[in-house]
Amino acid sequence: MVLNVVDFAPTKSETTTATPSSPSTTIPPLATSTLPQTTITATSAATEKITTTGIRQSGWSNTRSMNNARVQHRSSLLTNGKVLITGGYDNSGDSSGTELYDPLTETWTTVANMNIPRCSHTASVLTNGKLLVTGGEYGGQDPSDSTELYDPLAQNWTTTGKMNYVRNGHSASVLPNGNVLVTGGYGDGDIFKTAELYNPLTQIWTSTGSMNQARAYHTASVLANGNVLVNGGEEEIYTALDIAELYNPLTEIWTTTSNLNNGRYKHSACLLTDGKVLVTGGYASSGALNSSELYDPSTGTWTTTGSMNNARAEHTSTLLADGKVLVTGGNDMRGFLNSTELYDPSTGTWIMAGVMNKTRVWHAASLLANGKVLVTGGEDFSYIITNTAELYQSPFQTN
Repeated sequence: MVLNVVDFAPTKSETTTATPSSPSTTIPPLATSTLPQTTITATSAATEKITTTGIRQSGWSNTRSMNNARVQHRSSLLTNGKVLITGGYDNSGDSSGTELYDPLTETWTTVANMNIPRCSHTASVLTNGKLLVTGGEYGGQDPSDSTELYDPLAQNWTTTGKMNYVRNGHSASVLPNGNVLVTGGYGDGDIFKTAELYNPLTQIWTSTGSMNQARAYHTASVLANGNVLVNGGEEEIYTALDIAELYNPLTEIWTTTSNLNNGRYKHSACLLTDGKVLVTGGYASSGALNSSELYDPSTGTWTTTGSMNNARAEHTSTLLADGKVLVTGGNDMRGFLNSTELYDPSTGTWIMAGVMNKTRVWHAASLLANGKVLVTGGEDFSYIITNTAELYQSPFQTN
C-alpha cells in the first residue's frame, strides 16, 4: 500500500543549463505515470541547453476539502454542472448533511439537510433535474424505506412516497421512461429479491416483477436497449453470487442471462461506449478480486478481460470522456488503497494511473463536465473518516 504523495511533472517544455560533461540521458517516467520515457539530450558546447518536451501527464491534485468528513456517502453530478454530496457516516453517526461542489471555483457550499440522516443510500438524477435519494442505513443499523427529492433550483429537500420495503445495499436505476427501478438489498433480517418502481409524476412506488435471485451489494446497469442488467451481490452474508439477470421495463419481467465467471459482491460496474458492461473487483470467498469481465448484450455472455494490477473491492469506477475507465482506491483485504488504474477497452488492458493523495475506501467519484474526476471522502488507512477531495486529470485533457 503506497502512502507517498506524488508531485507530477509540469506539462510545458522546460529549459535548464548543463555542464559540458553532461551525457545524453534517458529518464524513466515516475512510477505512477502512464507515459513513455522522456529523452534529454546534451551537446558538447561550453554551455548547452537541455530541452524536455513535456507531455501532459495523468495525475492527481488536491482540491478544497468538504465542509464535513464522510464515508459511504453519495456524489451526484447535477444538470447545472455542480456536484451534490449527500449523507454518509461521520464521526457522530449517520449524516443528513449535504453540500455542493462548484468545479469553476473549486469551492464547497453547505446546502439544506435531508429530512433524515442516511448512509449507503442511493442517489439518482431524474430526467426533470431533481435528485431522488432512497433508503440506506438510518440510526446506525436500521435500513429505511424513506425517500426524498432535492430541487437544485430551490436548493431544498421534500419527502416523497415511501418504498414498499426498507432497503440498504440495494440499487437504483433511472429507466428510459423516467421511472426509477429499485432492486434487492436487505432489511428486517432478510435479503430481498423484490423490486419496485418510482414514478416521478405521481411520486408513488409500485411493486414490479421480483428478481429470480435475492441479492444485496450487487450492481445494476441500464443497457442501450433499455433493459437493466443486475449481477453479483450477496445472497447471504459473505456469499458471493455469480448469477446475472435482465429486467425488461416493457414487460416488467426478469430473465436470467449467462453467469459471471467469478461470483462477486461490493464490486463495480461501468457501461462502456460500445454498450458492453465492465465489471471489476469485489469480494469473493477467497478475498478481494483483481479480475474483471465484460458482458456483451448482443450475445448475452460474459468474457474475462485483463486483470487489474491490484485486487480491490468497495472501490469506484468511472467512464471517462475518452472511453477509458478509471478505478480508484478500495480495499484489498490487506489495507486500504490509494492506487488507481485505467482500463482501455480497445486493448483490454490495465495501466496504473498514479496514486491519490489519500488512501480511500467507501469513497465516491463523479465525472465532471470538464472531463476531470472528483473523488471525495472515504476512510483512510488509519480508519479515519476524511473530508478531503481531489481531482484526476487525463493525460490527453487540454483544459
